[in-house]
Amino acid sequence: MIEAILVLVVMGVVGYLIVKNYNPTFVLISAGLILLACAAVLGHAIVPEGEGTGFVVFDIFLSFKNAIISQIGGAGLVVMILFGYSGYMNYIGANQKAVNVLVKPIRKIKSKALFVPVVFLLGNLMSLVVPSASSLAVILMAILYPLLQGIGISSMTAAGVIAMTATIMPTPLGADNVIAAEVLNYNLLDYVIWHAKISIPVLLILAVVHYFWQKHCDKTEGEAAFISVDTSNLKEVDEVNVPTFYALLPLLPLVMIVGVGIASMITNEIKMDIFVLTVISFFIVVLIEAMRHKSFKLAQEAAVEMFKGMGQGFSQVVLLVVGGVLVTTAIQNLGVIDSLMSMVENTSAAGIVTSLIFSAGTTVFGVLAGGGLSMFYATVELLPTIAARAGIDGILIALPMQMIANLARTISPVAAVMMIVSSSVGVSPVKLLKRTALPTIVGIVLVVVLSILILPY
Repeated sequence: MIEAILVLVVMGVVGYLIVKNYNPTFVLISAGLILLACAAVLGHAIVPEGEGTGFVVFDIFLSFKNAIISQIGGAGLVVMILFGYSGYMNYIGANQKAVNVLVKPIRKIKSKALFVPVVFLLGNLMSLVVPSASSLAVILMAILYPLLQGIGISSMTAAGVIAMTATIMPTPLGADNVIAAEVLNYNLLDYVIWHAKISIPVLLILAVVHYFWQKHCDKTEGEAAFISVDTSNLKEVDEVNVPTFYALLPLLPLVMIVGVGIASMITNEIKMDIFVLTVISFFIVVLIEAMRHKSFKLAQEAAVEMFKGMGQGFSQVVLLVVGGVLVTTAIQNLGVIDSLMSMVENTSAAGIVTSLIFSAGTTVFGVLAGGGLSMFYATVELLPTIAARAGIDGILIALPMQMIANLARTISPVAAVMMIVSSSVGVSPVKLLKRTALPTIVGIVLVVVLSILILPY
């Protein structure tokens, strides 16, 4: 009983601090170390017998070391290389060229009816090369917002659609997919295919929902929806001076991953390794850069951005997962998971109940914290154990969680993307919420329902 109370208190403090914009990585690591210390005081084992240092205080920090090693040796290294490649693409202008190329067809659309769903779907496609929701919003506000206004679409409709562009696009390059597939022992492509079976129908339905909802809001708001915005105040996006084919370079690892994945289905002799394929893609681009500049020195100076990006991946995602691993390890050592799962096992439809609990928790956390990915990363290591006790496949918990984590930011007034877009059009985040809340809620409900109907048990 005392263990459960300790966990509740510590996790309550963790949630409060994250909502108050404390660094979630440091908060989770600190919480994990505190819970491990509590476990030691209460007489619980910290590390397996024979693997400790002989001194319990050292064992607590040994767990921290082991958590880092376990992540660097697996999905964490893949996340770092993907962050590095993305940072390199951004530095050489390939990401911006990809966005510019994708936007060109939209300039030819003259139908207001088509514009809203097309912008929504195209924005989600752009998230493959600009994974940050807030960064993508800045780019789209600069490029697409004037176009939307130019054909008579209201400022609030444009803002509402742009705010929701980076949501649940299925990709093997996503850090959340890489980590979930690794933890659940899924082949990455198989995991992404399951993701696509849920996310693609949801995105298509949301495109239609956006059209009708934004049209309804325009009708009820009238002239108030057409806010006068000085587009000169929007952040300018410079035209990058790189060849058009550079637009394909950010997707080079994706093409290689899919190609090798298909080849591995034909012959078992070929195995897909995302780290290896991304490194190969990196060196191909370095050679292209050397030929473009006619200087290997200039190419290698830019290539260093790859390693800076890897460091960003380590600090932003890998250490966050390490913090989650520490917390989940401590909770398991305290025996709280066993107690909770014993209660769930005695209920009918335990698997669905468990999935719904995690989905609801992610939604609430996402609204309060401006996104639920930190909760997903913090709990992902627990999912195989919980799923096994509930008698279901872990994907039934993981996929809804990560999709809701991405969707929930657009029903949170404190989310960075909501604050950026609302400030760009000169309204409060709460007013922008009216444009995004219903589509987001529809998306969350669809994710949960389709997950229960489609995903394996």
